[in-house]
Amino acid sequence: MSDVNASRREESGYFGRRQSPLLGVFLVVTSAVTFSTAGLFTKGVTAGSWEVIFWRGVFAVSFTIGWICLRQRFRSEVLLMGWSGAAIAVVGAAGTAAFIASFKLTSIANVSLIYAVAPLISALLAWLWIAEPAGRRVIWGGIGALIGVAIIVSGSLGGVSLKGDLLALFMACMMALMMVLYRVHPETPGAGPMALSSVLLLPFCMVFGAPFVLPISEIIILAAFGLIFAIASVTLVEGVRRIPAGQAALLSTLEVPLAPVLAFVVLAEIPAVQTMIGAPLVLVAIVLAAWPQQPHQISG
Repeated sequence: MSDVNASRREESGYFGRRQSPLLGVFLVVTSAVTFSTAGLFTKGVTAGSWEVIFWRGVFAVSFTIGWICLRQRFRSEVLLMGWSGAAIAVVGAAGTAAFIASFKLTSIANVSLIYAVAPLISALLAWLWIAEPAGRRVIWGGIGALIGVAIIVSGSLGGVSLKGDLLALFMACMMALMMVLYRVHPETPGAGPMALSSVLLLPFCMVFGAPFVLPISEIIILAAFGLIFAIASVTLVEGVRRIPAGQAALLSTLEVPLAPVLAFVVLAEIPAVQTMIGAPLVLVAIVLAAWPQQPHQISG
């Protein structure tokens, strides 16, 4: 118990007050901006999904464990993460596998926009599980995002990209579940489960992929991806514990407008017509749900 209390005091000094909503918003936004580059890293190499997952995982774990040790929190973050930390790691591993594979099968714009359905799922789960009020704006924003996503996915019907769209939707479900798990068990450490989620995927990568045949140039790119992923994951889980699940999910969708723009500028990737039709609905839904509310309307 003394280790846990010391860990909480240290975290309070490092990040500020655990329950600070403004700090939670800042951390989740930082994560969203960082995550928006994931598609570029994944599509910027010729490696397959399992190879990308392997090397991203190896370097993400290395950076994350290094960060944990630097803060002298290995015991509290890893050894004492508990069953809730293990559950979050499993959910995170499943989401990561779908996340990387989706980029290989569909457009970056589709992946980032489909992710916007996470607020609806997260808010619904939090309402059912811990009776956390979602708020009318969160609900309407989630519904609007869902309609936009349905239009986007319709453009992939009958094509190979439909599998990528469905994987992106699965990833959104796993992310929403992870956010609610952190709300249910706020004492669960953030970095440890994220590192474990990457470790859990390594055996699958060895079986289904060939990570050691990649050129060194691509491994270097994936090393940078690992660092980016580690930063995004840690800031996300630390932010989620400070604000309601629905709000966190909506803020995390700030990557929605950033990822397609980066894909167009860097990779010259042009979204499908249905994607461009559904995108405004998703973006308007995000703005509607994330717009500042009056104090008496804010829950959580």
